[in-house]
Amino acid sequence: MRAARLRRLLAALSAALATGLAVLALRPSPAATVRVLAAARDLPSGTVLGPRDVRPLSLPPDAVPAGALRENAVGRTLAGPMRRGEPLTDARLLTGGLLRGYGAGTVATPIRIADAGVARLLRPGDRIDVLAAPSPGTPFSRTVVSSAPVVAVPRLRSDQGALIVLATDRTQAAALAAAGSSLSVTISGAPADPPQNDARR
Repeated sequence: MRAARLRRLLAALSAALATGLAVLALRPSPAATVRVLAAARDLPSGTVLGPRDVRPLSLPPDAVPAGALRENAVGRTLAGPMRRGEPLTDARLLTGGLLRGYGAGTVATPIRIADAGVARLLRPGDRIDVLAAPSPGTPFSRTVVSSAPVVAVPRLRSDQGALIVLATDRTQAAALAAAGSSLSVTISGAPADPPQNDARR
C-alpha cells in the first residue's frame, strides 16, 4: 500500500510538472524593447543637459527614432526645445560645427547688440530680426535682417553690449557688417527645429 501511494504521488507530481512546463512553453515571450534616453522634463533650447534632464525610456524596436541616443547625453547642448518624454536624438544636439546642417552658402555671422540684457533671453534656435539705429534724416530704426536663426550666444558681455552669432547668407552678413555697431534685436519667431538635412551628433 505504501509503495502504491508513493507511485501515485510521484505520478501526480510528474503530471503537475509537465502541465507547468507546457504552460511556460505556450506563454508568449516578453516583447523586445530598446532602451534610449528621453527628456525628463520640458527643456528649452540651449539647455546644457544634466543628469536630471534625461531619463531612460524603453521603446519597441520599430518605434525607436533614427539617431536615438542611448548614452553620453550629459554635458551636451540642445539645439531646439524638447517636451517631457520625447526621445533624444542626435538632431536635437549642437556640435562643435555651428553651421552643420544649414547647407552650402551659410556663414556664421557674429554681431554685437547694444543691450546685453536682451542676449540673456536668447537661445540657439531662436529666430530674430536685427534692427539698426535711426540714421540722420531717418527717424525710425530699419530692419537689416529678418528671421535669422541664432546659432550661439557667447557668455561674454560688457558695457559695450553682448555678442551673438547668427546663421546668414553672405549678402545678409555684408548688410550686418555695414549696419554699424548700434544694433538691436527682436524675437521674431518660436525656436526653430534644427536642420534635418545633416544629422547632428
